[in-house]
Amino acid sequence: MAWRNQLSRNLKELRILFCQTSPASAPARLFVEKNYKDLKTLNPKLPILIRECRGIEPQMWARYDMGVEKGIRLEGLSEPQILKALEDLAKAGASTKA
Repeated sequence: MAWRNQLSRNLKELRILFCQTSPASAPARLFVEKNYKDLKTLNPKLPILIRECRGIEPQMWARYDMGVEKGIRLEGLSEPQILKALEDLAKAGASTKA
């Protein structure tokens, strides 16, 4: 999982949105609980924003250079699938620099 410490090179900002109580957002909440500390430790200068809002569908947004953003709906994904989605967002950021 070497890509985890490369997030700040490929992303300008990471936002995770979810509902505090809905079952659909449970995997996103679990993802944040399990991974936030490690991601922030490995990428201390990367803004990782956690946004909670009642009734919102779980989403993850990455902002790249030049204000380009890409979002992924997280509803129906498990915590490992959300981690894979983050990896894909990070790789997409690396390809925009090439």
